[in-house]
Amino acid sequence: MKKNRFTCAHVNMPRELSQGQDLRLARYRKTPELGPKILFFSGGSALRHFSEVLTDYTHNSIHLVTPFDSGGSSAELRRAFAMPAVGDLRARLLSLADDSVTGHPDVAALFSHRLTANELKESEEKAVLEQSLQALVSAKHPLLKAIAEPMRSLIQSYITAFYKHMPQDFDLAGASVGNLILTGGYLIHNRSLDPIAFLFGQLIKTRGTVRTTTDADLQLEVLLENGQTIIGQHCFTGKETAKIDSPIKSIKLSGEADDIDTLDVSKVCKETRLLIDSAELLVFPPGSLYSSIIANLLPKGVTKALAKNPAPRVYVPSLGTDLETFGMTLVDQIRMLNHHLSLKPVPFKPQARSPERPLIDFLLFDSQLLSVSTEQIEIISKQMGIQIIDTDLAADNADIDRYDDVKLAEALLGLT
Repeated sequence: MKKNRFTCAHVNMPRELSQGQDLRLARYRKTPELGPKILFFSGGSALRHFSEVLTDYTHNSIHLVTPFDSGGSSAELRRAFAMPAVGDLRARLLSLADDSVTGHPDVAALFSHRLTANELKESEEKAVLEQSLQALVSAKHPLLKAIAEPMRSLIQSYITAFYKHMPQDFDLAGASVGNLILTGGYLIHNRSLDPIAFLFGQLIKTRGTVRTTTDADLQLEVLLENGQTIIGQHCFTGKETAKIDSPIKSIKLSGEADDIDTLDVSKVCKETRLLIDSAELLVFPPGSLYSSIIANLLPKGVTKALAKNPAPRVYVPSLGTDLETFGMTLVDQIRMLNHHLSLKPVPFKPQARSPERPLIDFLLFDSQLLSVSTEQIEIISKQMGIQIIDTDLAADNADIDRYDDVKLAEALLGLT
């Protein structure tokens, strides 16, 4: 039996939720193609390995990922083509890909490949990278040659579309071939991501559905408590720039349009609304609170679609340090999430004491891994009316910055 390292009110898994769970999990494992439709609102790497584990239980999970990344190789594509970021979309599709002999691991290998030219002078590096791209365009690259027809020609057509539109000053260093293919498809399909995301998923036999919440070319903009405004996701996550030193007060979408709030530029499509409506469980999983989770709620139509779905909503707070939640308690995080889930949000008040409408149904976490005070537990359970599920989610290797993927998957599946 593990020891309780932190002072925290321990609320066990409700009995009615645990009854029959083993039988249900066994059924899911036997026929994952008939598994439940669990929807995740997330960003990039936080759910990468978890998504692979999830495919052992269900091939019907839904992943809405953010297209607002403004750093790394995504920044170069966005600069060149005035498009949304596709890196998180590609990564999640690949994490759900069927890598068995019945899938297409050769296609996944190409989509995972990055163009590199190690330890060369800048002029030589550029030439080597361009040669690699030319090999893809002409279908002479070994990774593309390994793919059977007609998939090879189809993929080649998307790479060629990218190449035809590529600016002369485009930096290919470290470029993901999968991102280049998605970009080519985005351009071919009238600057729409859904068609190429669907085809990408078909080519690698993705065991689940992955979409971006919008395919508009927009940026995340945050206002800090100290009055500073920051535009660009990579500028406030603390991963590529200095971490913020003041709490985030608000977040919104920004772009070239004069008034994003009154235009339909960020409106979600009908297919995305249908995906939200079909979900049997709505999950706000571990990941950066603002850039991974709340960012997915900003495009028009998302919260309205969520309001129509009576399925349970569960929040799984991150472990470790989320630099975006500087100065925030767990209660503050839940209140901010509730604020963005509300169809008619009132001004956010971190210290609110009045009764609050429970827009989140469950808080799922492990008090052995995340320290939460008794006072906060009282506010969450009694004032907010949220059911707390405090259960064993610890990894065997005692990695306190991550939940065990299998335990987390089974805990979530137990709520379906």
